[in-house]
Amino acid sequence: LTYVVFLAAMALAQWYLLKASNSSKTVLYAMNGWLLFITAVGMTGFYTRNETLPPNMVFLVGPPLLLIIGLLLSRSGKAFLDSLDLSTLTWMHIIRVPIELTLLWLYEADKIPQLMTFEGRNFDIISGLTAPIVAWNVFKGAELTRPRQLLVWNIFCLGLVINVMTHGILSAPTPFQQFAFDHPNIAVFYVPFNWLPGFLVPVVLLAHAASIRRLIRILRTP
Repeated sequence: LTYVVFLAAMALAQWYLLKASNSSKTVLYAMNGWLLFITAVGMTGFYTRNETLPPNMVFLVGPPLLLIIGLLLSRSGKAFLDSLDLSTLTWMHIIRVPIELTLLWLYEADKIPQLMTFEGRNFDIISGLTAPIVAWNVFKGAELTRPRQLLVWNIFCLGLVINVMTHGILSAPTPFQQFAFDHPNIAVFYVPFNWLPGFLVPVVLLAHAASIRRLIRILRTP
C-alpha cells in the first residue's frame, strides 16, 4: 500500500505540473529525464554514502533547488513561472496528503523518524487537506477572486514544507545530523523514495514560488 499511495502522489504531481504548464514538452522531458537520472544513480547506492563533506545527498536535493533559484532570477525563468496556471498550482498541493501517509507508513517501518510525520513535528498535511477548500474559495471558475487570501495560504504552507525539509535534512545520517540518531531518515536515500526530496518536494516549492511571485505582482497592480 505504501508504494501504491506514493506512486499515486508521483503521478498526480507530474499530471498537475504538466497541466499547469499547458503540456509543455520541455517540462515533460526535463521532469522525466531527471527522474530517470536519480533513479539510475539511486540504484547504485550513491545517495546512501553521506559520511564525507559534502554528503552525497546534496547531489539529490541541490540541482532542483538551484533550478528553482535560477528560474526566479532569470528573465526566461520568470516568464516560465508566470505562464503556469495559478489554479492548477493550488490544486496540486493535494499531493501532500498521500505524501504524508507515505511518511507515516515509512516511520512505522523504521525508515524515518516520527518527527517527520504528522504524529511528530510535521504539520504539512494541513496544506494538502486545505488545498481544495482554498481553491474552491479563491477561484470563481478560472478567475481569481481573493488573491490576498491565496497569498497568505501559500506563505503559510511554504513554511510548513520548509519545516519538514529542515527536519528531514537534520535527521539524515550525515555530518549535519542533529535529530533522530536512533531512527534516522534513511528511506529517502533509496529508490523510489529518493523521488521525495529529489522531485516531489521541489515541485511543491516550485508551485509556491510561482504562486507567491504571481500573487505579489497581482496585488501590486493598481
